[in-house]
Amino acid sequence: MLKFWKKKPTETGPAQPTSEKPADAVAPESGDPLLHEALAEVPAPAETQPEAERFAAPAIEPAATAEAPTPTKRSWRERLSGNAFARGLSSLFVRHPKLDDDLLDELETTLITADVGVEASSELVEGLRKRMHKREFADAPALLAALRQALVALLKPVEQPLDVRGKQPYVVLVVGINGAGKTTTIGKLARRWRDEKRAVMLAAGDTFRAAAVEQLKTWGERNQVPVISQGQDADAASVIFDALQAARSRGTDVLIADTAGRLHTQGGLMDELGKIARVLKKIDDAAPHEVLMVIDGTTGQNAVNQVRQFRQIVGVTGLVVTKLDGTAKGGVVFALAREFGLPIRYVGLGETATDLRVFEAEAFVDGLLPASLGDGHGHD
Repeated sequence: MLKFWKKKPTETGPAQPTSEKPADAVAPESGDPLLHEALAEVPAPAETQPEAERFAAPAIEPAATAEAPTPTKRSWRERLSGNAFARGLSSLFVRHPKLDDDLLDELETTLITADVGVEASSELVEGLRKRMHKREFADAPALLAALRQALVALLKPVEQPLDVRGKQPYVVLVVGINGAGKTTTIGKLARRWRDEKRAVMLAAGDTFRAAAVEQLKTWGERNQVPVISQGQDADAASVIFDALQAARSRGTDVLIADTAGRLHTQGGLMDELGKIARVLKKIDDAAPHEVLMVIDGTTGQNAVNQVRQFRQIVGVTGLVVTKLDGTAKGGVVFALAREFGLPIRYVGLGETATDLRVFEAEAFVDGLLPASLGDGHGHD
């Protein structure tokens, strides 16, 4: 039988003034009345506080107006222009403007190199080759337009934005391997939903690394969102169980639960994900309402294996593909769409909060194709 209350949850909210000192930093025999007054204001440890106090909702204040201005939102093409997929296609049609079988052979190689996958690349190119032999294309730009149409058609079915309405709290379990950008994605999602005037709570379920808990607390303070945690080596299922209870008692709209950045080859850790999902169902049969897997776009075809394993254990329901603005080849998005048909909820196109974009098939494809074709579609 599982026991979930070995430790009481601790919580972080908005950052406190740095001038205050913890109680253990002040000598108890100090006669300074100001120090005694400061000590009197230090809250009791979570273990000694009544449950009603521990789970009392903090006041949500407006975001600080002194923050630096939000950077200007850059277009999809600006963000994806350095992507290996985009560079490869641009170079191909410059080097080989003639419409023939050699162009299609090189196009297939470019797609495979960009991590689209062998099967998907072959299907795309063979479809174009048949149409070319039927003289449906007058020139290379016409072929490029047909390629755009085929790529958009492949991605349109997975263009399904995440809707967190209808459940309260709506529980989002975030999974993925080390380094994929899980915690950063959680912080950006918290900011997005808070800006939409939703009450958000975070659960620090990555208990294998103390740094992960602290990083999530930092995001919570930055976004003025409460964080439920128990520290390093705590039982992750217990932390998230506690967080869901707290979220329900406060009327929270969205609970985002972090999990340990685990490799899909580590069976014991993968089993723990299954345990978390089972524990949540003890409170809400439908929870988690979304299992959001974060994928590093630079991992290429290995991402397909990761999704296959995670989906088997915890039932992934949506994807976030990050780091597509850098060295990622970008084609893995097409490979994932073809292999699994899972909704691609968001893509990461940069470091700022506004660079976590709701996935749009046409905007994404136009950002990858040479500018001569994409101009005029006007995607931001």
